Amino acid sequence: MEYQANASRYTCGMEYRRCGKSGILLPAVSLGFWHNFGTTTPFVTAQAIAHHAFDCGITHFDLANNYGPIPGAAEETLGQLMIQSFRPYRDELFIATKAGYEMWPGPYGNWGSRKSLISSLNQSLKRMKLDYVDLFYSHRYDPETPLEETLQALVDIVRQGKALYVGLSRWPLEAAEYGFHYLAEQHVPCLIYQGRINMFDRSCLDSGILNGCHNQGKGFIAFSPLAQGLLTDRYLNGIPADSRMAIGHFLKSDMLTDKKRAQIIQLNQLATERGQKLAEMALAWILQLEGVTSVLIGASSPEQLDMNLQCINSTPFSSEELNRIEQIIQ
Repeated sequence: MEYQANASRYTCGMEYRRCGKSGILLPAVSLGFWHNFGTTTPFVTAQAIAHHAFDCGITHFDLANNYGPIPGAAEETLGQLMIQSFRPYRDELFIATKAGYEMWPGPYGNWGSRKSLISSLNQSLKRMKLDYVDLFYSHRYDPETPLEETLQALVDIVRQGKALYVGLSRWPLEAAEYGFHYLAEQHVPCLIYQGRINMFDRSCLDSGILNGCHNQGKGFIAFSPLAQGLLTDRYLNGIPADSRMAIGHFLKSDMLTDKKRAQIIQLNQLATERGQKLAEMALAWILQLEGVTSVLIGASSPEQLDMNLQCINSTPFSSEELNRIEQIIQ
């Protein structure tokens, strides 16, 4: 059956935020393809999640060359979605991908050389069945390649029409500020910075990256906002057998210390008092930070997506609640 997008997708409650000093508006909640869009997820499931996200006003899909499993599989899934569902809606979608982590063997399938970035994007476009992406990131800082080489590759990618905008992900503050200046001089300004922020990982706040992006007119999108599931009610009573932590690939069981679990329980109590799920409160906490444009969430089902989208209508935090959160997580 041919997909018809929800006619009310832009009036059903999604909030759109200005991305720094640019013409782009991003949804407050964006859909990440890191998990649940690779070979271990049936296509019909991935399709249902993506359809529901767009029907709810999520216009921004975030990918990377190595997202899967296997590497490249998430982009191939998007390619199938473009063919079967989203081609008529291409101009409504803001699609991002990245390069910088290992993707193919040999010296050119990794890091931030011009060869690696441009080759990777060419491969990504083929997998995604796209002529261009809206946003292309340097996925991580490369300490060996000259910054000018990485940054000029981003400039040339835009000038070649393969991306409309460029971004930086996981770059340290000093390198990011250099990148902002270089790209601006080339008249291809950095649109957005992607970094990890959640209640347990505040490094982008403490290092000044979020504030620096805001002061320089760059957007900021937060990944891992739920600390890979720690900031949900999943681990309140230990480690479920079917959980990500039990599998132990990215989320290790030694991360759930007695102290961490006590913090999760206290945060969950506050969320309950606010009439929320812990995940909803954790997402809302990020969205209230000055300078945050959007949070990236994953979803294993449309129902899980709906639960997390409740953060958009979250009751504003009182100063007492914010202080209580600080006391819990410090």
